Amino acid sequence: MAGTRDPKDPSVEEIQEQKFYGFEEDISGIAIPEALPLLPLRGVVIFPSAIVPLLISRGSSLKLVEECLGGERMLALVAQRNPEEEAPAASGLYARGTAGRILKMLKYPDGSVRILVQGLRRVEVVQFVQHEPYFRAHVRQLPDLVQPSQDLEAVQANMVNQFAKFVSMIPYLPDELQVVVMNIKDPAKVTDLVASNLNISLEEKQHLLNTTDVRSRLEKLSAILGREIELLELGHKIQSQVQTELNKNQKEFYLRQQMKAIQKELGEGDPRSGELEELRRKIEEAGMPEEPRKAADNEMERLKIIPPESAEHTVVRTYLEWLVTLPWSKSTEDNLDIPHARGVLDEDHYDLEKIKDRILEYLAVRKLKKDPKGPILCFVGPPGTGKTSLGRSIAKAMGRKFQRISLGGVRDEAEIRGHRRTYIGALPGRVVQAIRNAGSNNPLFMFDEIDKLGMDFRGDPSSALLEVLDPEQNSTFVDHYLDVPFDLSRVMFITTANYLEPVPPALRDRMEVIELAGYTEEEKLEIARRHLIPKQQTENGLTAENVELATEAVQEIIRSYTREAGLRNLEREIGRVCRKVARRVTEGNTDRVVVDAAKVHEFLGPEKFFSEIAERVQEPGVATGLAWTPNGGEILFIEATRMAGKKSLTLTGHLGDVMKESAQAALSFIRSRAEKLGIAADFFESADLHVHVPAGAIPKDGPSAGVAMAVALVSLLAGRIVRHDLAMTGEITLRGKVLPVGGIKEKVLAAKRAGISTVILPKRNAKDLEELSSNVRQEMTFFFVETIDEALGHALEPKKVEAPREEPAAVERKRAAV
Repeated sequence: MAGTRDPKDPSVEEIQEQKFYGFEEDISGIAIPEALPLLPLRGVVIFPSAIVPLLISRGSSLKLVEECLGGERMLALVAQRNPEEEAPAASGLYARGTAGRILKMLKYPDGSVRILVQGLRRVEVVQFVQHEPYFRAHVRQLPDLVQPSQDLEAVQANMVNQFAKFVSMIPYLPDELQVVVMNIKDPAKVTDLVASNLNISLEEKQHLLNTTDVRSRLEKLSAILGREIELLELGHKIQSQVQTELNKNQKEFYLRQQMKAIQKELGEGDPRSGELEELRRKIEEAGMPEEPRKAADNEMERLKIIPPESAEHTVVRTYLEWLVTLPWSKSTEDNLDIPHARGVLDEDHYDLEKIKDRILEYLAVRKLKKDPKGPILCFVGPPGTGKTSLGRSIAKAMGRKFQRISLGGVRDEAEIRGHRRTYIGALPGRVVQAIRNAGSNNPLFMFDEIDKLGMDFRGDPSSALLEVLDPEQNSTFVDHYLDVPFDLSRVMFITTANYLEPVPPALRDRMEVIELAGYTEEEKLEIARRHLIPKQQTENGLTAENVELATEAVQEIIRSYTREAGLRNLEREIGRVCRKVARRVTEGNTDRVVVDAAKVHEFLGPEKFFSEIAERVQEPGVATGLAWTPNGGEILFIEATRMAGKKSLTLTGHLGDVMKESAQAALSFIRSRAEKLGIAADFFESADLHVHVPAGAIPKDGPSAGVAMAVALVSLLAGRIVRHDLAMTGEITLRGKVLPVGGIKEKVLAAKRAGISTVILPKRNAKDLEELSSNVRQEMTFFFVETIDEALGHALEPKKVEAPREEPAAVERKRAAV
């Protein structure tokens, strides 16, 4: 290679005299031609007066040397910008270099040449006049700029003292070098001599060569020497600190080295010793606490004596690899900037103020107290309300790693705690696996669908979670596979569920439950505008220039094509609209599409949902109730009819026992108060009553339909129609009291989605309306009742109508009149 240090060069000491001689020699009288051949240097910068050996092996460079030796032996020494480049172009060379001369040349049998060159003066390439077979260019000499002054002498003296200290700390630099530097008075030569003896980067050396102002060179060299001296002193300090430990282990080290040498001579060398040493190094660097470290050391000693062919060898090695890859002492720094966290949460999710406030409260406590126990939150709400994505946003806001563990369908306790190592193919549980994948001991864990946990003969996973989700116990969590404690107290746990009933009480008690009810139409509109529409445009290759969904279009999708508490179906329908537009674009129609309500019907087809409340309650005996389901609130119709019979009550609609008992309690109350309610006292003597709740394939249960059943029966027996814009919920007693029920927010939102404007609620549920937005409370009317009589006064129309008779002709006439 051209312009590289020769590996066969004499040592530094052997050529030192030549180097010193070069700086003491007066070379100012040597003339430099205007045009010089350029020798590219790889990783080398040669300063004026320096004498350097170079190995030449590139064809073009050999040709250059050969022609130089036949002439004046003058050439320009220029460094390559990229030392790895084999054939640099003119642009691949630095513009400034050193004019030099060849002092000696020695040929090798392989065709390469070693030359000894001496730098003469700084030069700058002005213009290339030849590119083949080697570079030749016009050059301009760069004189040194020196302004003698006492200040310059002081700077030079300081730099010389620094270099003397540097030489004393470097064993390969001879002490005579200090004397030579002190005897040279020319500051320009001093800087070049010092720079040529420093082991610094190519860029720094080239920067020194480019600098013609001598004072600037002195100052730069002083800074470089200060840095190098500081690094050397730090290295000496570290070396002295570890010397004690080295002395302590020196005897063992020498014995081990002797043992290895003896084994090698006898042909008994252990081929796996390198692997064991690597494993030992990882154990040292893992930062394990005392108990895990003790277990790792014991298993390491076992591994040394177990033959590699043994199955136990693989088991022990796998166990050790799990131990060394866990982040025992690695953690991420929490971002405690509360305005930043608020901004991230608001950017990713609309509304959900209760959860956002809880996270900001935790960050505030974390800011005041260094290591508080991590909260264990449980997000409960219908599907599609953003529980899982909210966990990701919280991790993003806090700067923590995020790990999601789906618990749906998990039935084996070992999924949480791991298998013991006695089993073939044993592995740690999901908790430890997620910790390793996160790479830190304080990630954010999300246990998704905790209400879908199962259990069978292999154990109860929910019981295994009791220790994981208990802040008082999880600091010493023991996985069956690891069999040593791992501290989970720094992990922030978040769980999600659609409803809490399947979650065992002991597990529920360990979590702080935060409920997410469904979204109102206004909230869905805002979320669609901020998140869903841009997301679907991107996923379908569209931009705002291709499609625009008007507000009325989104409202029509919400009302006529979705009926849900969450947002999944809304996003799905918006995606369908975007795909229709994408198809138009690919077919050549690039006009911007503004989607209004009419185009929604064109793209999505007939409406899927419509309000049937007014039609369903046109006759006496029909009332609208409210129910809570895991998917949010729902409305349900209670239908009652009377026929000739023998005092029987029939209940249909796949009702549970509690709901059947509510119907029986309603009937008993009506029979006891028949005259006061305007009903014949003997209405039940020769009649049968039938109460039906439509959607019979869906199981229904709970006491909250008691008020609706009582109202439907009174409506039937008194011949009074129930208001079509009204729905109700509440449990009843035989004395006619209305008791509070749960799920008020979900039920009210379901009523609003169905177009109902008035709701009857138990008086003791009035406090639950605070969870609703102010818009919903203002747009709807609420009646709070304590007795069934109050509910009947609000629900039944004042005008009485003729009760329907069983004859078909009479029924048809009644329908026609209505």
